[in-house]
Amino acid sequence: MGERCISQECLETTGFSYTLSLINGKYKMTILYTLMEFGIVRFNEMKKYIGEISFKTLSSTLKELEADQLVNRKEYPQIPPKVEYSLTERGKSLIPILDSMCEWGDKNRLP
Repeated sequence: MGERCISQECLETTGFSYTLSLINGKYKMTILYTLMEFGIVRFNEMKKYIGEISFKTLSSTLKELEADQLVNRKEYPQIPPKVEYSLTERGKSLIPILDSMCEWGDKNRLP
């Protein structure tokens, strides 16, 4: 088996590129981490926990994650409206990656 040559390869066809296309975005990993840590989270709880994210950005990012089947949205028919978010099974499959990132950060945090 010969050596791989970068001129004959394409990043877009890799699993890395596909995964990145799902989790790339300023707050996607933060939202996934939040759901991993706390399980079922309401919209306003998540907004308060994350802090600097706007309502519009949080809403649109959650919709993208839901469209990619990483996040589940459950709406309750009541007033005031109650909506809860959680990881889908597909989203939960990212937990080992998120855990590894947490471990790396704990070990490599600069003083």
